[in-house]
Amino acid sequence: MDAVGGGPPSLGAVVVVGAGLAGVRSVEALRAKGYQGSITLVGAEWHKPYDRPPLSKAVLLGDTDDTTVDTDWDALRCELLLGHTVTGLRLAERSGGTLESSAGELPFDGLVIATGSTPVRLPGGGPQHVIRTIEDARALRAGLTEGARIVIVGAGWIGAEVATAAARLGCRVTVVEAADAPLAGAVGPEIGALTIPWYAEAGVELRCGIKVASIEPDGLALAGGGWIDAHEVVVGVGVRPETAWLAGSGLELEGGVVVDASLRTRRPEIVAAGDCTAWWSDRYGRRLRVEHWDTALNAPEVAAASLLGQDARYDTVPYFWSEQFGRMVQFAGYPGTARLVFRGDPAEPKWAACWLTGDRLDAILTVDRPRDLVQARRLMMSGTPVDPDLIIDPGVAFRNTVRT
Repeated sequence: MDAVGGGPPSLGAVVVVGAGLAGVRSVEALRAKGYQGSITLVGAEWHKPYDRPPLSKAVLLGDTDDTTVDTDWDALRCELLLGHTVTGLRLAERSGGTLESSAGELPFDGLVIATGSTPVRLPGGGPQHVIRTIEDARALRAGLTEGARIVIVGAGWIGAEVATAAARLGCRVTVVEAADAPLAGAVGPEIGALTIPWYAEAGVELRCGIKVASIEPDGLALAGGGWIDAHEVVVGVGVRPETAWLAGSGLELEGGVVVDASLRTRRPEIVAAGDCTAWWSDRYGRRLRVEHWDTALNAPEVAAASLLGQDARYDTVPYFWSEQFGRMVQFAGYPGTARLVFRGDPAEPKWAACWLTGDRLDAILTVDRPRDLVQARRLMMSGTPVDPDLIIDPGVAFRNTVRT
């Protein structure tokens, strides 16, 4: 979908739906770009916007209990409607529309959709934890006591982080994964298999190739028979975009709110940002939905500009990081079907994996090599060709792998 030309002819009241990081950054960006009209921010939680990455790290460990985003709400002149849900959207014939919400009807001239995503839950009548809100993290933290049997379903990014925290707190931790290796869906089974020893080193039992039938009181019922006892069960098997409230609205929904490279929907007065958004990437020639913090932080700048009728496109290299089992794992790019090569020996503490198409660097994963990640992402952003023979040498600075 190509970018829609121009913006709304006269932008009056703006409503931002979703009080996470993408929501507050949208408000900040609108004010920074000179918008002087009214802004209302609607959020389902009673908390002011806060950062979510620490929930599965510092909050679980008890190192912090407050990740509120630092912003000056008085200066932003934004009405906060916290603890309210939006249930529907009615579009006006030409421009604008009305939101249906628990706070009543909310008319708007401009709309930012930043409703984020909702964790997938598994069948069964037993209690299961997910990590999405501060209450989620606090509730799980209460059960992470020494000797407690903690079972985590899903060896993805969140699963590994929760396992890290639980093991550090003295819990007996088992991670169950349906795939043959951790992170197989995110970075492929070859890279995921390299993380298997990390679990054993941390005293965590990892069971791959195991599917869960249901969550029951006191444990997991496994597909095909079998049982795992648990005091607490944590489910980390993915999320779905929070878009059900948009059904029948006339906006296109396909794996998220469909937007162009300028983050506009079919209606130029409605934009979307964050992990509820399926945006068109010029860089990768396909639609992407990226569920990570970096997108929530930076996409609102483009969404706000587009809402104000300015020319802007979101053409980033996706980025994500995870702290697991004493290691900093960072990832940038989109690997697609590119060729995988290693930079350094994965048996060593510090290494990287690179995905190449010819002399183009498509993606990189680093383990405790943050400088490689920063320099590699710059090369990907600029599209600079690299020398594959130099890429694999960890002694060569990444910035010096440019093909000459």
